[in-house]
Amino acid sequence: MSSKPVLIDLAGETDAPSVTEAPPVPEPQAAAAGPPAMEQAARIAARRPSRLARWFWVLLVAVVGAMASVAAWDFAAGLIARVPLLGWAVSAGLAVLLLLAFAMALRELAALSRLRRVDTLRQQAEAAADLSAARGFTARLEGFYKGRDDLAWQLARLAERQAEVMDGDALLLLAEEELLVPLDALALREVEAAARQVATVTALVPMALADVAAALVSSLRMIRRVAGIYGGRPGFFSSWRLTRAVLAHLAATGAVAAGDDLLEPVLGGSVLSKLSRRFGEGLVNGALSARVGIAAMEVCRPMPFSAQHKPSTRKVVQRALTGLFSKAG
Repeated sequence: MSSKPVLIDLAGETDAPSVTEAPPVPEPQAAAAGPPAMEQAARIAARRPSRLARWFWVLLVAVVGAMASVAAWDFAAGLIARVPLLGWAVSAGLAVLLLLAFAMALRELAALSRLRRVDTLRQQAEAAADLSAARGFTARLEGFYKGRDDLAWQLARLAERQAEVMDGDALLLLAEEELLVPLDALALREVEAAARQVATVTALVPMALADVAAALVSSLRMIRRVAGIYGGRPGFFSSWRLTRAVLAHLAATGAVAAGDDLLEPVLGGSVLSKLSRRFGEGLVNGALSARVGIAAMEVCRPMPFSAQHKPSTRKVVQRALTGLFSKAG
């Protein structure tokens, strides 16, 4: 059997793919990585304890408080019996400590009351359907911000212009533009700063739990500052309540789910594919931190965003991570 040359037709073949078009080699353990740190932080903070756990902590605090009170009383009484002058000095110190604790408790109650007032204002703004209801809400909003030096000019301008408005929706829009839009700009600065910080820590610190801790701390501080900008003045317990409300809402709606769905339109899929795993996680965590910040603005704001003033998460992420984008290129 004789072998003859075989003609191979290459007319229908396409050019061989370029090496630069090959997909990036996955980094070790990338597939085993868990959800982004910001998502983990949100789920940890939003997790509601069971009723059994709540009863346990209430009873534990009550028992420990009772034991500490009895021990302090016995210590002061015994010290008075042995060294009267020192004993009375310690007793005076304990009395001052109790007064300070009582003052802190009153401050926390006032902070919780102010947060409830913000919630009430937001509900009234949502229910204002006519001019009379809008005027009533505007008056309550002016009373809420009365006494703030940074809003004195805006309050005077709103009082001057609201008499000219004869439509409820237009009056609500005027109140938003005069009083809340300047506060929105300040709150967005805090959100962008927190997003940059979370992204930088995640990208540069290789420790396993550093990104989760940075996301939690930055989010708590950001939510507290956003609440302060809008007049919430949260204390310790009210800050935790507010944080849980924000993160629970995000976890329930799925807005804290990670991803490239927000970053790809901003960066482009080709840029994301060239990033290292650590730097990419930093961008994702920064984007999720921005989402949490915008949710905090919605919760802390005494009236809902109108359509023309609602911040775009994509634009906030783009402004917050602009410096990181240049490094990515």
